[in-house]
Amino acid sequence: MKLKQELQSLYDKYKNDRSGQVNNSIPALSQVNPDAFAISIAMANGKVIEVGDTTTNFTIQSISKPFIYGLALEQYGNDFVESKVGIEPTGEDFDTVIKLDDQGRPYNPMVNSGAIATTSLINADTKKTRDEEVLSCLSNYAGRKLRLHTPTFKSEKDAGDKNYAIAHLLKHHQILGKNLKSDLELYFQQCSVNVTTTDLAMMGATLVNNGINPLTKKECVSPTNLRHILSIILTCGMYNYSGEWVFDIGVPAKSGVSGGILMIVPGLMAISVYSPRLDKRGNSIRGIKVCEELSRIYNLHILDNSSPKTPAEIL
Repeated sequence: MKLKQELQSLYDKYKNDRSGQVNNSIPALSQVNPDAFAISIAMANGKVIEVGDTTTNFTIQSISKPFIYGLALEQYGNDFVESKVGIEPTGEDFDTVIKLDDQGRPYNPMVNSGAIATTSLINADTKKTRDEEVLSCLSNYAGRKLRLHTPTFKSEKDAGDKNYAIAHLLKHHQILGKNLKSDLELYFQQCSVNVTTTDLAMMGATLVNNGINPLTKKECVSPTNLRHILSIILTCGMYNYSGEWVFDIGVPAKSGVSGGILMIVPGLMAISVYSPRLDKRGNSIRGIKVCEELSRIYNLHILDNSSPKTPAEIL
């Protein structure tokens, strides 16, 4: 079965799955249509295949983290970034208040503590503000201008007690500086950018295509830093589900509490799914099921002895 037919088949198979609950820790996220469901795939050459509610906007949330981590790497280099934020999995929930490694750093840039620390590093040139720098970074990956969803940003600020606590503890440990409030607001803005599944798939396709957006041809990240990004999301992108994800599905992936999942198949394609009903770990239930099936059908696991399907075979 060709890929478009396979996606339609998976969409039809899971469209009536009503298991799980939408996120209610951020009030704006609880207002979405709980039954929205979309799947988009972008190949390394930019070709897009999509089914379902692919024009529905949702906020990127934690799927922004690897891209902003990459921006910090581009600005400062790995040695400096790693002096502030580690690269080891935690085995903890994404919003665990704080857990530092033996060097006094957040364990990795995918948990909230590490992501807040990473975002705090971002600088802007004289022509941009820091929030413009972050939005420009995400837009370059997507290949179009993305926009902040202001109601979610305000909701993040109003309901962000746990992240405020994390930020104050990071400041106490001298990881954040005196600009704690602006650093945290920049992080909230980063998470509140609107995307569609097709935007996410194209952002992933940029990672697949050696860091170059396949449509605009703009280089978004260097090959060296691209490898760092993919390594981190393979080992840490699904939080305390990361080990099981690698065991069963076996490719880099990142989830967000709005219901998005982005799965990267190096050299081949990026798969994004949006379905806001979440499991107890905060991951999209339908999203995980779709990714599991696609990995099995097309031999995508990086440790699979079988060769993965080629673009000619799956299209």
